[in-house]
Amino acid sequence: MYSVEQLKYISTDIRKKIIEIAHSAKGGHIGGSLSSVDILVALYFNIMKHDPSDPSRLDRDRFIMSKGHSVEGLYCVLAKAGYFPEAMLSEYGKFNTIFYGHPTLKVPGVEMPTGSLGHGLSIAVGMALGAKRDKATNRIFVLMGDGEQAEGSIWEAAMAASHYKLDNLVAIIDNNNLQISGHIDSVMRLSSLRQKYEAFGWNVVEIDGHDFHQLTEALNTTPWKAGMPNLIIAHTIKGRGVSFMENSASWHHKVLTEEDFERAMDELNHSEKEAI
Repeated sequence: MYSVEQLKYISTDIRKKIIEIAHSAKGGHIGGSLSSVDILVALYFNIMKHDPSDPSRLDRDRFIMSKGHSVEGLYCVLAKAGYFPEAMLSEYGKFNTIFYGHPTLKVPGVEMPTGSLGHGLSIAVGMALGAKRDKATNRIFVLMGDGEQAEGSIWEAAMAASHYKLDNLVAIIDNNNLQISGHIDSVMRLSSLRQKYEAFGWNVVEIDGHDFHQLTEALNTTPWKAGMPNLIIAHTIKGRGVSFMENSASWHHKVLTEEDFERAMDELNHSEKEAI
């Protein structure tokens, strides 16, 4: 179990790596990767039962990256956790690489190719139902974006999860309020996600998605109520950690100039020193 201070240091290091590989590849989904880093770090370093030396072990917890376009963060976390050498990340976005712009099974630790928004929750429901029927004790985690909550398949999956009493399912929404087209409310107003999921029979908590105390407590204590699926609405900041990227829809996907790169790395290096 890592301390909060250690988790903060790991997150800053991973944010630096995201900036490095996006700069090298001349593009990437930077904003959403930065907003979800702390959630991924909490999962892979303090919460999930997994083994980088044996990614296919049957009793592992499963993680589905439904918001697959934010794959840079997932790749960097998997590398940091030991699924493959961190040096391999330099291949991201290059010709003949296994590190595509969306998750692929060619990368060790990836459970499912994703990126068609709205599908990840359905996949996770199927895995959770299978685990229930096998009487397995593992949990299924799925990270969604707030923008993809407009997909109809999300709500079919939400209904099924409640119907089958999948309390081994933990869904997380990276609620940064922005998507590629702008603010969530201007693209497709969602109103209260909490009330919607509660109406579908879920237990819901809302937390600060950058607070490791809150993340660890919420993730570690599921199921909160027997027979009910779990949802964490994690309030986050798009572009978290880099001041000029924060709360800016333009950094959903963008090419870093040399000036952008140097400025971002300077800020993150400063944050890393403070975390030591």
